[in-house]
Order: sequence, then structure tokens, then C-alpha cells
Amino acid sequence: MHKNTTVAAIQMVSTPDPSDNMRSLTTRIDEAARAGVSVILLPEYWPLLGRTETDKLAHAEQLGDGPLQRFMSAAAKRHGVWLIGGTIPLISPEPGKVLNTLLAYGPDGHLAARYDKIHLFGFARGAESYDESRTIVAGNKIAVLETSELRIGLSICYDLRFPELYRAMGRCDLMVVPAAFTYTTGRAHWEILLRARAIENQCYVLAAAQGGKHLSGRRTWGHSMLIDPWGEVLAQLPEGEGVVHGTLDTEHLSGVRASLPALAHRKLAIE
Repeated sequence: MHKNTTVAAIQMVSTPDPSDNMRSLTTRIDEAARAGVSVILLPEYWPLLGRTETDKLAHAEQLGDGPLQRFMSAAAKRHGVWLIGGTIPLISPEPGKVLNTLLAYGPDGHLAARYDKIHLFGFARGAESYDESRTIVAGNKIAVLETSELRIGLSICYDLRFPELYRAMGRCDLMVVPAAFTYTTGRAHWEILLRARAIENQCYVLAAAQGGKHLSGRRTWGHSMLIDPWGEVLAQLPEGEGVVHGTLDTEHLSGVRASLPALAHRKLAIE
């Protein structure tokens, strides 16, 4: 990282209608751009959180074309920012399933990186139950976005519970976590896991979440935030739609790594 960079995370309460969500998101992207940010992160499932798990199948796109991809590309180009597009459903090789995919676009509007969610969420407690593997095909490749200023590690939601993924990304300036954590698991673990990833990797972590009560009845935790390499929460939005932004400080990042060189002290490094 060569200079201080301002970044933003957009928090949403997505509906089952992609058109509604794109209109809402346009307002939030414009707001973030007015704050002078150069990187904008969208939440997981930003185009829709359906009433059923299968709703997203009807909106799956082929890589390279479709209204959701055109929307993100145009927004990045319009504001001259790096837009890390949360996740959208892409057509998968398996009938009845999609890929849950993060696409990142450069300031010129061109696709710069892709990451398919590797770890698929499963949770059951009482009447609350989720199993993403019923409608999603897992990815199998780690991805990092390289800009002129930042090395950004890409992850999605449930990935947060698997620290080996972040270690395998190598040394990053920033790691991003678009998410739709449930209220139950988010209240228990969201912040502590995000802070742990920042501390152990000695980098900034930016998380963009779904945050509220959805039309399906599902409630997501929210608390989009920016965390520094020492584990301090610099900015946070508990619930509802909005924008969280802050600055990645080059000197602070270097200072943390110099004063406590834990990354250099590793004995079991992954090659």
C-alpha cells in the first residue's frame, strides 16, 4: 500500500426484487462516492434475498453479461472506483444450483477479479435452519484483487470461520468480507471473528453486511465495519441501510507489522 486509501462498505436490507435493490444501491454508491472513497464493497446477496432459497435461480447470469453485472460495471466506471460486488448468482454446471460469486470491477468498468464462495453455510437450531449447499455449488479457488494501491484478499460470509483461507491469501493490505450473517450467529460471533482475522493477518478488514428484517422473515445481523490491523473497530453501522467508510493508514499498517512482526515469526507458513 503506497498511500492512504479511503474505503467504504454498503449495508443493505435486500428484498426479493433485484430492480428495487439496484435503485436503493445506486443511492448508497453515490453517497459513498461523494465521500471520496476509492474502494466500495457491497454485501453478500445484494441483488436479492428471496422468500425461498430457490428464488435466486431465476436471476442467475452467465459470466460476462446480465443486468446485475452491467449494473456493477457501470457504477464502477461512473464514479471511477474499485467496486467489489458482494455476491451475485452465476449459472453453475449443476442443474438447480448456482455459484455465489463475488465480482470486482476496476475504475474503467472492466472485470478485475472473481471469487466463488468456497465454504457454504449450514446451521440448524430449533426452527431456524439454513443449508446453502442445496442451491449453491462451492468454489475451489482463492482469489486476491491487486490494485495500484492495495492487495485485497477476497472472501464471503461463512468463509470468515476458516482462518486457513485468509492465511493462504498471503500478505494483504485489506481483506474484505461481504456477508449476510444471521442475527443468531452474528450476535454471537461476527465482530470477534472479524477482529481476529485483522489481528492475525495484520491487515485492515472491511465487512459489508445485510442488516435488518427481510420480507422472507429472515433477520440479518448487520454491523458492517472497518477494522484496523490492531483489531480496533474504526467505523460501524449496527442495523439498517447505509454506508460505513474510513481510511487505511499506511504508516499505521507498517507500524503494527514492525512493532509486532508476527507474520515474519510464522513457523508453519503455507507455501
